[in-house]
Amino acid sequence: MPHIRRPQAPPQRPQVPPQSQGYADPRQGGSPGYDNGNGTGYDSGYNTGQVYGGGGGGNGSGRGGGRGGGDGGYVQGRPAPDWRRRIKLGALTLVVVVLAVSISTYFWADSKLKREVDLSKVIERPEEGEGTNYLIVGSDSREGMTSEDKKKLHTGSAEGKRTDSMMILHRGSNGPTLISLPRDSNVEIPSFKGSESGKMFQGTGRQVKLNAAYAEDGPELLVRTVEFNTGLRIDHYVEIGFGGFAKIVDAIGGVEMDIPKAFKDKKSGADFRAGKQTLNGEQSLAFVRTRYAFAGSDLDRTKNQQKFLAALASQTATPSTILNPFALYPTMGAGLDTLVVDKDMSLWSLSQMFFAMKGVTGGEGTSMNMPIAGSTGGNLLWDKAKVKQLVEQLKNDEKVTVTGN
Repeated sequence: MPHIRRPQAPPQRPQVPPQSQGYADPRQGGSPGYDNGNGTGYDSGYNTGQVYGGGGGGNGSGRGGGRGGGDGGYVQGRPAPDWRRRIKLGALTLVVVVLAVSISTYFWADSKLKREVDLSKVIERPEEGEGTNYLIVGSDSREGMTSEDKKKLHTGSAEGKRTDSMMILHRGSNGPTLISLPRDSNVEIPSFKGSESGKMFQGTGRQVKLNAAYAEDGPELLVRTVEFNTGLRIDHYVEIGFGGFAKIVDAIGGVEMDIPKAFKDKKSGADFRAGKQTLNGEQSLAFVRTRYAFAGSDLDRTKNQQKFLAALASQTATPSTILNPFALYPTMGAGLDTLVVDKDMSLWSLSQMFFAMKGVTGGEGTSMNMPIAGSTGGNLLWDKAKVKQLVEQLKNDEKVTVTGN
């Protein structure tokens, strides 16, 4: 019996989404296949949704990435930061800021200096020597002080101003030397040119206390008198009054002192115990002005003045003050407001003086009183031989071997 073969249904073609007319080239992002014109055709299996390689641009992306572009299946991240470049930029910015602040601070401070003393009016001056010599004067000027300030600081209300302390600071290659000139020193007033009138006054050999020169014709005559009696040329003049002195001390938070012996003085307001203690502005002024607690001796007072000023310089010229604007500006402002200097004084020279004073405390220099040989009528007589030797050593910028009282 013959076998009858039943017709079998033709194999079903997989349904595909409608394609555009014609062949879809995989290189153009489509699926390979043929379109018969009515939306059906052969599908090669590339339209299953699986992606090989990254998305392409205008040139397609095929398997493994086409030649026309693509990232080969990898996503590119952000480039690593260039830390070396960032550090350089940060350092440069910091330098610019520091320079700008430093320059502005310099000009601000320089503008506050009171350049009121004209040393060109001083006549018959000694020859210049090696190093730099500063005449540092503490005056009893009450300028800018209120009645309450005068009462608090025990300064009284006398008109005008007088010298309360005088020192020569020599800055040279063998370390700084600080020499106190007792205000009771017996000196001769030489011929001089009036600082205001310009009139010449001939010397008559008058013997007076050193502070009388300042009282008679101010800083210019004081410089002239010191130069005439020592033979040492003064390069710069620096003066500070009571009020400014106290403000500087308060601005830095006080000055630590080690007082070897307790003492009191009603006139200056001093009342100190022995030992280490921190003095505020009021106490500091009393400390350097005290005289009668030492049997009226000006030599003991000058030693205290040297000790205190060196400690003040040492404790002010520290990183905690210099690098801290909240400490630096009040300190500088307090001092510069009442500081009087000569017309040729620069802020740089003033800072060198300040650090030289600090060096005295640090053991890099010497502090002493002018050598004294005796007294006459309450005035202290200088030892002329020692003074001459001392001045020669300072002029030649040699190590000072002379000792004072």
